[in-house]
Amino acid sequence: MTFSIIARCPRTGQFGVAAATAMPAVGKLLSHAAARVGAVATQAQINPYLGIDGLRLLREGCAAAEVIERLRDIDPCMELRQCAVIDRRGEVACWTGAKCPPWAGAIAAEQFCVQGNRLAGRTVLEAAAEAYRRASVRPLVERLMEALAAGDAGGGDRCGESSATVYVVDQEEYPLWDIRVDHHREPLTELRRLHRVFAREVVPEILAMPTRANPAGKAAEEPI
Repeated sequence: MTFSIIARCPRTGQFGVAAATAMPAVGKLLSHAAARVGAVATQAQINPYLGIDGLRLLREGCAAAEVIERLRDIDPCMELRQCAVIDRRGEVACWTGAKCPPWAGAIAAEQFCVQGNRLAGRTVLEAAAEAYRRASVRPLVERLMEALAAGDAGGGDRCGESSATVYVVDQEEYPLWDIRVDHHREPLTELRRLHRVFAREVVPEILAMPTRANPAGKAAEEPI
């Protein structure tokens, strides 16, 4: 049904989640991330509370592997779920229930993890992981999109994709990037187009917004 990637950028400390699926609106409930805390992706038969409670556990200081174990205690239907967690240190843990649609699985690597279900095969995740590694010098948002594109080219969702998302948090409680394609014949092409629009028109506005350290934002720099 879905393939996704969660990651932490070792240069910036940003956390991100990106995903593509055959169903509309993949970004609505799958992607969970918090600045300086970590990220969670919940998929297959989605339980949004795996993301909500996962972030709560990360805030409490739990490591990624402990978060997965605690979530398994909370959800009585974990065999239907797929979940991946990355903590503030960049450690990753993932879970694929035995009742997830085949092919289903995950690849955990250094500071990122790719996972999916109802895929053409493991090669989808291998292609996504390799693309993410190759793009190591690029910004996190671009690395995540490269991973999605490679996974799609490698077979992706066996039913094809109709929605895609990329979500990145930096230092503030609001996201730096939050791009969603909810119902499109070529969602990854549209995601790239919207990334260019956001880079030109949205992100500069976000960077000028108030922060916890500077409650006035860029407005404080303007002459009175």
